[in-house]
Amino acid sequence: MLELIAQALYSGVLQGGSYALIALGLALVFGTMSVINLAHGELVLLAAYIAYTVESRLGVNPVLAIPLAMGVVCLSAMLVYALISLIRNDREINTLILTYGIGIILTNGVLLLWGADIHTTSSAWLQDAVVVGPLYSMHSELLFFVVSVVLMAGLWWWLSRSWYGRAVRAVSSNRDAAKLMGINPRLTEIISFAVAGLLAAFAGVALYSYGVIQPSYGHVLTVKAFIITVLAGIGSIPGVLVGALLLGITESLTVTLASSALQELAGMTLFLLVLFVMPNGLFGAARRRG
Repeated sequence: MLELIAQALYSGVLQGGSYALIALGLALVFGTMSVINLAHGELVLLAAYIAYTVESRLGVNPVLAIPLAMGVVCLSAMLVYALISLIRNDREINTLILTYGIGIILTNGVLLLWGADIHTTSSAWLQDAVVVGPLYSMHSELLFFVVSVVLMAGLWWWLSRSWYGRAVRAVSSNRDAAKLMGINPRLTEIISFAVAGLLAAFAGVALYSYGVIQPSYGHVLTVKAFIITVLAGIGSIPGVLVGALLLGITESLTVTLASSALQELAGMTLFLLVLFVMPNGLFGAARRRG
């Protein structure tokens, strides 16, 4: 039983790293613009299908699809921002409706282009087992866990040390005061969406490399990303990792000790519990920025 629990914890940590990679882009845009991009999961899924296409048509490792996925998803994210920027009144509710509609369009576009079949990678190396003592995982899980941590550290450094990163934080804190300091809020928001698109591209390729993809999976990814963002406390990058690990471990233990049918319920229960006990997120209001 102890070995089973240890394996569940290990798998949950690796899964949490993948969840963090998926949630980073949503957390960045939410923290900057207070916009919940309900099409974020579909953008991640678009990158996953690009990886599938590159592997199936060219016969190469899907990891090599990352540059192409970055280009396509970033352009798609820019289009989403262009549409959002047209909204002037009741921005919060109208952007929710708009991005929800964009998500539906992307889902149906995926259905038209790739069909409704389930796909997963055929790369033997990505699916090969890695044994760490009594614990097992796939190469892809370990690879993208490391990628997730590196990207998270890079994003945290960018937000806290670079000029544009500080501009993002300034706009998220007080848009009018940022204007007085010579910061262009529109340019800052464009950069946020572009970075979110880059992160979504990595997340999508990771998703295809260790799991299965299907057109209807996009909204599930959006829900998980939103749960993690709220768990973290809006704008907290380290909190995204902590929230993602908590969600991954909770779901893994639920599957191991109870039933896979309760996996989503366990995640939502954790979400509601944190909302009731710590409404500002795990890191609290004092550590919400950067």
